Amino acid sequence: MDRLTIMKSFVAVVKAESFSSAARSLGVSASLISRHISHLEQDLGVRLVNRTARSVSLTEQGERYFVFSERLLGELDAEDAAIRGLQEQAQGSLAVVSPKWIGSLDLSDAVAAFARQYPEITVRFDVGGMGERIYDFIDKGYDLAFHTKNLRDSSVRVRKVATLPFVLCASPLYLRRKPKLTEPADLGQHACLVHRNDPVWHFERDGGQQHHKVQTPVFISNTYLVLNKAALEGMGVALLPLRPIFDDVRSGRLQVVLPEFSVPARPLYLIYPPGLQSVKKFRVFLDFMGDWFKRFPIDDAIELWPPDRDDAAGVNGRHPDPTVPLGGKKAATARAADGT
Repeated sequence: MDRLTIMKSFVAVVKAESFSSAARSLGVSASLISRHISHLEQDLGVRLVNRTARSVSLTEQGERYFVFSERLLGELDAEDAAIRGLQEQAQGSLAVVSPKWIGSLDLSDAVAAFARQYPEITVRFDVGGMGERIYDFIDKGYDLAFHTKNLRDSSVRVRKVATLPFVLCASPLYLRRKPKLTEPADLGQHACLVHRNDPVWHFERDGGQQHHKVQTPVFISNTYLVLNKAALEGMGVALLPLRPIFDDVRSGRLQVVLPEFSVPARPLYLIYPPGLQSVKKFRVFLDFMGDWFKRFPIDDAIELWPPDRDDAAGVNGRHPDPTVPLGGKKAATARAADGT
């Protein structure tokens, strides 16, 4: 028999001083209560209860076992209540990991804002050290992870929280000494800087799609931060997320190439193990991140990129007008008309 159930029957008998009263309080039969007590005494090898027709009293061993049982059942009830509290209250610890190139930018602002709003949750936010396998973050002790890959792993759950624009770019120094790029096919004549997980570049124009697989890259890395530095050094053309290179493009240190072709944006996901969403501290984090990036989209300032083909910042050797906010002259005119 289940020992905890038997202990509950024993404690109920002692408190009620009656088998029938204990049975009524537990919603079971008196015969079942009697079997529980007999089984407990047989298992311990001692008599715990003295039974008479009119009363129930405890032996010395019974007194000791009652104190132990009552304390143990009380601790179990208290711990059950505490665990339910963790499910229902936003408190405890939370460990999150992110790719370095995005974690040090917008995500750091969002996670810091979450920590301020929920001071009862101790947040650990690490950037970098992402594993090759989607679920590696679980093995490393993290509760959730930000990812920018398209995920098809049924062992984790996924929530999309933002969209990340990408651009093809190179330094002015590189572009001055190389043939002009007018079509994706021209990339075959250029030095390409490639992310290890992104060897095929996709382009769209007027509803049509083109793909370029980089056959012999001159430089390969597993992080966009390193590819950004290689592009700034004039080593070649790179496909990079626009957010971390925004200032480089804005200043003209990098120039967007093939602006007539759009590069598909990438999703930013939050991934987590199944069942985690039932715990409130995780649920509020998922909801907070979704709401944050609705209010402050990563692509908000650059969603119309490039805004105008004749004034896009740093496109094919043309440098931006620093007096025009990103979004183009049309956007600036609209803001002026609105008084903003």
